[in-house]
Amino acid sequence: MPERVHLIVGGYPPGSAAGHDMDYARLRLLELLREHDDIVTTVASDFNNIESGLQGTSLLLTYVAGPYPDEASVSVIDTWLEDGGRWFGLHGTSGGKAARMLDRRGRTMVKLAHHHTLGSFFLNHPPLRRFGVAVTNQNHPLTHDLPDQFDVDDELYLIEVLGSAEILLTTDMPQDPSPPGFGFHYERDTSIQADGRTRVLGYEKSVGNGKVAYVALGHCHSPITNSQPFVDDSIAAGGHTPATFRGPWETAEFAQLLSNAINWGVARSAA
Repeated sequence: MPERVHLIVGGYPPGSAAGHDMDYARLRLLELLREHDDIVTTVASDFNNIESGLQGTSLLLTYVAGPYPDEASVSVIDTWLEDGGRWFGLHGTSGGKAARMLDRRGRTMVKLAHHHTLGSFFLNHPPLRRFGVAVTNQNHPLTHDLPDQFDVDDELYLIEVLGSAEILLTTDMPQDPSPPGFGFHYERDTSIQADGRTRVLGYEKSVGNGKVAYVALGHCHSPITNSQPFVDDSIAAGGHTPATFRGPWETAEFAQLLSNAINWGVARSAA
């Protein structure tokens, strides 16, 4: 019997790219899935009708910027995970709903039910920049064949880890380098770890007989989907935003990580 994977790639509102090259990300993920001749993939752009999408499915793979499951859909996902399903979330999966501030300009992210199932909550990210990624456990199936450290050009997501998890990827960043007023507002930096400098970029957690893993890496945009007003000088001199940006997607480490995630998701241990 073939393994089934349900892939969700999309932005909000429906049909929007939400600042990402969704077509490119969708194509790359489908190409990786197609390398397995015993995997059948279904595709959606949001979490609507998730119960149908998860029937008989081994792996839920998500790359979204805005769409998130409502409470009824979260309940479906929770039951599926308890029964042994596996969810691998990328990049904007830790986001969701942004609310306008009442006392100032800007928006703040809203913590919702799906964040607790996923195990993390997105606060903000500084402008695109180059940063180091530390692999904290090279013996895990998700980090198989990764070096102990690598550099990447990407959006450095500041995420709050919710509950217990096995930390797999981190970065060293004592302060949020965002310029004043950039991105989303948050009252307290809950992404910083106890040492005052480490931030989590990837982890795995158990849910009943199932597992959830999340990796914050993965920004990409095209000339028609770009919404980056500027970037850090580590990306481009003068802060000029590249018209086309695929950062992590063009690295061997991210490709290995995605390949590992598919094997992990259909219970093929790469270790």
